[in-house]
Amino acid sequence: MSRKYTYILLVVLITTVLYFTEKYVNQSQEHYPNSSPKNKSSTSAEFGEQFYPSSTTNVVIRHNFFRLSYSEVHEQAEWVAYELRKDQLSQNDIKRPYFIQDQDVKSGSADWRNYKKSGYDRGHLCPAADRKFDYDAFHETFLTSNISPQDPKFNGGVWNRLEQKVRFWAKKHDGVFVITGGVLEADLKTIGDESVSVPREFYKIVVDASGKEIKAVAFLIPNTATDRSIYDFVVTIDAIEAKTGIDFFEAFPNSEENKMESTIDLKAWGKR
Repeated sequence: MSRKYTYILLVVLITTVLYFTEKYVNQSQEHYPNSSPKNKSSTSAEFGEQFYPSSTTNVVIRHNFFRLSYSEVHEQAEWVAYELRKDQLSQNDIKRPYFIQDQDVKSGSADWRNYKKSGYDRGHLCPAADRKFDYDAFHETFLTSNISPQDPKFNGGVWNRLEQKVRFWAKKHDGVFVITGGVLEADLKTIGDESVSVPREFYKIVVDASGKEIKAVAFLIPNTATDRSIYDFVVTIDAIEAKTGIDFFEAFPNSEENKMESTIDLKAWGKR
């Protein structure tokens, strides 16, 4: 083939690629209008640094739509924290992506294949359903740093019911802040070639800052099937701190921190 025809072929090929690339981007923005660059900054910024817990590993990763503290020993996050606002509650139909490793975890986050045939779900910590308002936010939840081994009946049962309740509270209170993870301790069962720890319990702390006083509610639930109410698993934040070694509200004045972490007030969360 002469150079002339080779050049013409290259021009046609490049033009075609550029055309379909632009078309795809435009369609994506039309279908997911909240995916504009202005929404790619951390959605947790409005709550401020005071709501983020301490890290026992000193490996804190700041993603665009959630933050986490990674434990290399257990090959998962000891906590994931994020804001869920009322205007972020969405039912956008976004195609479920593949799980991928988190390149920001320098030691390497666990490969999703560790979960294959293990009997455990790749359980999201920041739920994908909480991030349907934005294409990139949704895909970010499929980083393997955001998953932990969960019993399928736990993941699809009581844990799912709790996640739905969090979305209800986000709508009711015009936004909440969530901190969640597995209780990572010694002598846990492991799965896969990378020995991913299987937590015996998972916790979730929900914070509402919409009123005059900040309030919080905490749950600690065994990683197994149960038909019990989520409210049967409400505990103090102090109890979770004792199990995890994490300081959840270290930026608060001691008097406020002590009150939040030692108090259980289900009436404040609509439980009569």
